[in-house]
Amino acid sequence: MDKTERQISLYSSLAITTLLNSGKLLALRESGLLSRLWRFDIAEFGFQLTAIFLFCYLFFVLNLGTNSISALRVKNKLGRYLAINGLIFFVFTGTLAMSFRFLFYPEQVPVFFRAIHFSRFGLSLILTGMMVKVMLLMRESGRQARENEQLKSSYMRTELELLKDQMNPHFLFNSLSSLSAVVREDPVLAQQYIVHLSRVFRYALNRPANNLVTVGEELKMVESFAQLFKMRFEDSFRLEVTVDERFTNYKLPHLSLQPLLENAAKHNAATPERPLVVRIVVEDDSINVINNLNPVEAVSNGLGLLNLSERFRILMNQEIIIEKQADVFLVKLPLQHE
Repeated sequence: MDKTERQISLYSSLAITTLLNSGKLLALRESGLLSRLWRFDIAEFGFQLTAIFLFCYLFFVLNLGTNSISALRVKNKLGRYLAINGLIFFVFTGTLAMSFRFLFYPEQVPVFFRAIHFSRFGLSLILTGMMVKVMLLMRESGRQARENEQLKSSYMRTELELLKDQMNPHFLFNSLSSLSAVVREDPVLAQQYIVHLSRVFRYALNRPANNLVTVGEELKMVESFAQLFKMRFEDSFRLEVTVDERFTNYKLPHLSLQPLLENAAKHNAATPERPLVVRIVVEDDSINVINNLNPVEAVSNGLGLLNLSERFRILMNQEIIIEKQADVFLVKLPLQHE
């Protein structure tokens, strides 16, 4: 039994006890029928309240706790389970009946009262059994919900890892292809390229356990990534970042901006006369990546934006917004508050 089940058991025992003993208060009326059959005795009344409360709570504990009786139910040995519950009922009520007789009716217990005594405990058993069944159904429902959540979480982690595995080889291939070209053209520049490339790879490999990073961390990576682009495109590429300091602690999935820069470079021509300009701004709790359009034909499997969209859906339960206008391409990435 957990804390919630113990509280429900206590409150249910108290409610059943109150319900089944409320009729005895009618004996306080001298002109009532019950007062002619039974005199009201505060000690006797208190004994009955305590006995029924303990009886109900005992059955809650025996049927919901971790013990041999509950084990029979779990193992689906219902015959033995019901037999033991019945035995406990008769032993408990019989013991209480004898105790009650010696304490309050040492000479003779009225037949009428004896019938009332056993019927009251019988009703207590029925009501307690109903509550136990309800609580077991609630427990099973909670267990299934937790299992479903664990399966969902496991599936989402697996799906996320597959998406990451798809993205990293693509990034590695593009980077090494660019490095090869830079080495041929300018070996000195290639050394700087390797420095920035190592920073990007270090960032890519050291992702946090929850796969979320701050905007500030992501922008630092983008600075190094942009340097790689500038070495490739020289005056044909420009990055403009306008992000207020208060947004730097907001969070987004790891490596969210890098594929957008890659996508812009892949699908647009860039010349000194018409440079590729990528702007990064934060508006309305989203970080927006905007690039001008000078489209060129490029072979694409669509994995970049699709993977990014899937990662936001899995990690943040939100969708990214993609807008292609006449002269700009815009991607809005929702941010998570700290």
